[in-house]
Amino acid sequence: MQIVTARGLTKDYGRLRAVDNIDVEIMKGECFGFLGPNGAGKTTAMGVIYCFMPPTSGKVMVFGMDVTEKPSLIKAKIGVMPQDDNLDPDLSVLENLIVYARYFDIPKKVSSSLVRELLAFVELEEKADVNIRDLSGGMKRRLLLARALINEPDLLILDEPTVGLDPHSRHAVWDRMSHLKSRGTTLLLTTHYMEEAEKICDRVAIMDTGRIIAVDSPAHLTAVHGGTLEDVYLSLTGRPLEN
Repeated sequence: MQIVTARGLTKDYGRLRAVDNIDVEIMKGECFGFLGPNGAGKTTAMGVIYCFMPPTSGKVMVFGMDVTEKPSLIKAKIGVMPQDDNLDPDLSVLENLIVYARYFDIPKKVSSSLVRELLAFVELEEKADVNIRDLSGGMKRRLLLARALINEPDLLILDEPTVGLDPHSRHAVWDRMSHLKSRGTTLLLTTHYMEEAEKICDRVAIMDTGRIIAVDSPAHLTAVHGGTLEDVYLSLTGRPLEN
């Protein structure tokens, strides 16, 4: 079953073509990754998929609905973990989740127990009453993950989920993502970490200057081209993966 289908997805910003005529299919229960350096078009492509912005041209269907026609219905079934920290700094960890639950019309009786479960899932139970300003970077990333799960989404969107984290915090987030995947949640993420793609993704779309230049499993890509995903990217584009 296809959760996401994009045909000819193109996004322009004035004269800049950020995403250039890409085709994507994401199947139920898989982890699909957009892999590439900053500026490759990963975040823009994903922003169209979760209805943050309309495409300039092409057709994008999520849960069988057109993103330009049914954005509200699609958003209700999606959880989004953004790259930037947009937590409310004036609230505690617990309050951030309780307030966010209101956007999905989740009754307080339900959200109170749900929030506790999510904090346990991301191992932040002991930080429930702590102000956001007092959290480490890794804790904030885990809280953003918990917030993205508040509506029990069928599709979880993660934009550079471990960017800027130390190795220990990065592995902690990976563990939570792997657990979600084992429960059948469909994951879509952007990353420029080769190890992250290899650890988590079933398939990756390698992007370069707004285009998809390869789609395959990390294992098959490395088997065909040799070495790591960084070697694959270098082989396909003639440039190193990192900016």
